[in-house]
Amino acid sequence: MFETVVTLKPHDQWRPGMTWEKLLAEMNEKIKTPGMANIFWMPIQTRTEMLTTGFRTILGVKVFGPDLKLIERGAVDIEKALSDFPNTRSVFAERTTGGYFLDFVVNRESAARYGLRVGDVNDVIETAIGGKTIATTVEGRERYPISVRYARDFRDDVDALKRVLVPTPMRQATATPAAKDKSDVPEAGATTAHIPLSLLADIQYQTGPPSIRNENGQLVGFVFVDITSSDIDGYVRAAGQRIQERVKLPPGCYIQWAGQFEYLKAAEARLKIVVPFTLLIIFVLIYMNTGSTTKTLIVLLAVPFSLIGAFWTLYLLGYNMSVAVWVGLIALAGLDAETGVIMLLYLDQAWEKYRAADRLNSMDDLHAAVKEGAVQRIRPKIMTVCAILFGLLPIMWSPTTQAGADVMKRIAAPMIGGVITSAILELLLYPVIFVLWRGRSLARAGEHTASESELSRVL
Repeated sequence: MFETVVTLKPHDQWRPGMTWEKLLAEMNEKIKTPGMANIFWMPIQTRTEMLTTGFRTILGVKVFGPDLKLIERGAVDIEKALSDFPNTRSVFAERTTGGYFLDFVVNRESAARYGLRVGDVNDVIETAIGGKTIATTVEGRERYPISVRYARDFRDDVDALKRVLVPTPMRQATATPAAKDKSDVPEAGATTAHIPLSLLADIQYQTGPPSIRNENGQLVGFVFVDITSSDIDGYVRAAGQRIQERVKLPPGCYIQWAGQFEYLKAAEARLKIVVPFTLLIIFVLIYMNTGSTTKTLIVLLAVPFSLIGAFWTLYLLGYNMSVAVWVGLIALAGLDAETGVIMLLYLDQAWEKYRAADRLNSMDDLHAAVKEGAVQRIRPKIMTVCAILFGLLPIMWSPTTQAGADVMKRIAAPMIGGVITSAILELLLYPVIFVLWRGRSLARAGEHTASESELSRVL
């Protein structure tokens, strides 16, 4: 893994017709490194993504299994299956094996023959070859460890390592052989016997994993997937179908999508709680303002009105559902409540005005009141909508290369489309709904007045 930071020229100096997507596609085509995948990210984004997801790409596949070789085989099969998949810029399976290691396998029988334990041999290997801290030197307030090991000439190849001497508990007498018959105790001048390491252990090169990943108590291998599409959920569904058709995982192995997909699913789970809770808060606030459940429900009708424009705008701009889009939809619900309350406020004012003047005696009077509330007060309602639009539209013209532009556009897009359709439908449908609602009460009041008149005539 290595990184190259490319500083781009200002956007106005780019070639005509060049966009961010075309630039990445051209760089990916011309820059190829065997055995590596191209991943195009911002420098800070690289750090944050690796810290939060553990992957160097937007998406990743975790291959779980009982054995590293089986995991690598399954990961490589997934790499082959997705290498030519649409919207895939690069895919690379991490090789879990391939590192070369020098193994010392202690021969227990040989060690026991010389009165040695496995730990005794390993201590010599650790100290003479790897180095071991035997003491600490104190120099004022400073502390320095003292480590010892063989010089490089005695440990730089396998033949030299085989000649490393291991001390044994056995004694080798330096006196005459006749001394052995007199006593079992070694005579003066006896020395400890040293045995070459080659007689106590097998030394050989072996391949193994350069690193071992462990997650949830299981071995795991990573497949890094970099995509060109912003529809992460759609890509995962299609790629999962491709893997299911072409890859037969070894027994005991299974896969799990990770990276941004994992956080997308976590965000969707939180939104399932946040969105209803937001609508509940809006409902309570409107009810506290109006004091009527019917009025509150009429105001909340602006939400489905606005969703029409929101989803049409997302479709026309080619935006997929994401966390940023959901944030925009949540904010749109608050704007809908604002415009709906204003519309209902003017209709109610006209209703109360006509009723105070005792001018609500027929449906024609109700129609006149609704026209006054809906048509003659259209200017403040349009001003409210325009103030919202003029505050959001500049975001849509921000250049793609501007920091945060992609996220802000996806937040603003559903709000702009939703406010437009919500305003139009409110002006067209709210008066009709208000007439149907108030007309029923007016009809009941008329029936009550007629019955009273009939009763008084009879009496």
